[in-house]
This record gives sequence, C-alpha cells and structure tokens, in this order.
Amino acid sequence: MLSSNHPGAPRFLLCLLACCQACRIGVGAEIPGTDRADRARRMLAETGVQGGLVVHLGCGDGRLTAELPANGRFRVHGLDSDEDNVMAARDHVCRRKLSDRVWVDRFAGVRLPYAENMVNLLVAEQLGDVAADEVMRVLVPLGVAYVKTAGGWKRTVKPWPDEIDEWTHWLHAPDGNAVAGDTVAGPPRRLQWIAKPSWSRHHNTVPSVSAIVSSGGRLFCIVDEAPSSMHGSAPDQWALVARDAFNGLLLWKRPISDWGWKAWSAEWTCRFTVPTHVPRRLVAVGDRVYVTLGFNAPLSELDAASGEVVRELEGTEFTDEILCRQDRLILALNKAPQEPGESSGPCRIRTASAT
Repeated sequence: MLSSNHPGAPRFLLCLLACCQACRIGVGAEIPGTDRADRARRMLAETGVQGGLVVHLGCGDGRLTAELPANGRFRVHGLDSDEDNVMAARDHVCRRKLSDRVWVDRFAGVRLPYAENMVNLLVAEQLGDVAADEVMRVLVPLGVAYVKTAGGWKRTVKPWPDEIDEWTHWLHAPDGNAVAGDTVAGPPRRLQWIAKPSWSRHHNTVPSVSAIVSSGGRLFCIVDEAPSSMHGSAPDQWALVARDAFNGLLLWKRPISDWGWKAWSAEWTCRFTVPTHVPRRLVAVGDRVYVTLGFNAPLSELDAASGEVVRELEGTEFTDEILCRQDRLILALNKAPQEPGESSGPCRIRTASAT
C-alpha cells in the first residue's frame, strides 16, 4: 500500500483520479440514452401525465422518443419533417424492440394527424407551423402540451369542458338518477375508437360487460375477455379494465377470478338471473376506483392511473353495493357469502372515508 507521505503519492493519486474519470466517461459512453431516459422521466413527472398517447413533435433521431413510454400505460407517436430523421428514428426504435409501443412518421404540415381529443401529452421543442389552437384541438381534456420556449419548458393543460359530464356510478351518480349533465353526447356521428370485446359471448347468458363507469377522462369496466365463439368450452376471463375514455388506449387491467355465472348461478343460461347489484360493485371518483375484486370480496380502493391497490377496507367482506358521496363511502354489505343460485340476504350499511 502506498502511503500518502511517499514521494510518488501525489502523482499516483492524480493518475488514479484520471483513471477513475476515464472509467466514468467510458461507462457513460457504454450506456447510450441514460441522459435521455432521465430527461424523459422528468418530462413525465413535470407534466403529470400517467398514461395514454404521447406525441413527440420534431422527434429527430428518436432517441428521446424511445424513452417516453416509461411503462405499459403509454403509446408514443414521433413526428418529424426530415425523412432521414424518420428513418433513423425508426431504426432506433426497432433496435430497442419498442415497435409495439413507439412508431414514427413524417409530418410536414400544419394540421396534426389526429381527431379531436386524442392526445394525452404533446412534447415539442418547436411547434414550427403548427398553431397553438391546433395543439389544443388534438389534446384530450386535461391533456398537456409541453413546449420549449425562450424562458424554458412551458406546461399548458387543456381544461375540462363544462359540457362533458362524468358517469361515476351505475346510475350516473350516487343519487341514482340516470340523467347526465352532458350536452355533447348525442346520436353517433363517427367512431372515436374501437376496443375488444367486439362481441358478447352468448346472447342467452351473462353479458360480457358487468359494469362500466367513467371519471377523470378514464373508462373502467368489468368485462369477460374470453373468446366469444367458445362459450362453455373456454373458461371465463373476467377483468377490471381501464382505458383512456377519449382514445381508447389500454391503461391497465386487473384479473377478477371469482366472477361470472359460476359465482352466482347454478346454470350457465342465466341471462335473467344476474344479481341486480352486480353493476353497483364499481365506482370511480377522481383518481380512485372502488370495486369488489370478487363476488364475495371486500371493498378495494385502487389508484385510477395505475390500477394498484391503495387499500382494502377491513370489515367490508360481502360488499353488495358502493356509493361515494362527498368523500364518504356508503356500503351495503351482505351478512354472509352469497352462494350460487341464492338471492341476496339481509344487508347492513357501513360508511367509511374516501381518500
């Protein structure tokens, strides 16, 4: 070991420091995109967008674009006016094996290639010939434009329109009056998006969708995703599925094992024997989802953006109906598990705070 008092110590320490610095630079060079990955994470954190469609306008070589799908809740579309940039970006995306989540196209116009209310986050160092109103047109309500300006990056949020309502409970709201305050909904004029299942499994048995609600620009439903042509020969595949309500992109799903006709009926031809409170087992308010992840399960509170369980409320086994009003949960609970073929027994009421 070389003592610090040794005549060669300063030169040795300088050489050691130089070697460490060279190693540090070398390691950084061997991990391309590390700075871009950090930059992408900061962008997502600063914008607050937690899933959906991201558009990178002026994507260049695509290296930052490829870092934007931080998890499975994102899909990214890169746009650039330079054909060489587009080819380089596509090559980078393919080499990163991200083609299922990231795609790149050439764009040299003034009108973005999207319908109204489709994009959750638009990132651009320069908008070029694209007007700010055009950016607002394609953003979903509560979507974010993140654009570089002379003073730094500017975050602009598209406001939620007064004419678009939410449907948080089975019958719109906790009061049970199935009339929304929405003035946008009307006769269909065009398709906004399509998602599976395209068909119900059988017209004479349990509907493939048990419950559906919406909140915060997200759509939540309990759905059977088993093949529609194989009812009886293939098991049910029930899941709680979350999609972006405006572009239909899958955000997350959580399997539900104890659900369907085997949980509540003695026979599979039970179209008219589905318990009446099954659609009342799903409520979404703000950034929270309240659901029973099983026919006789307790109440679970989920994060609406990720589907992660925030808490499972103790003493809420056999929850049969959920209401949420003014930050209070009102639950109707069966006194015992419901067996297949049995109707709901006497209930008790419990309240809890909604977080």
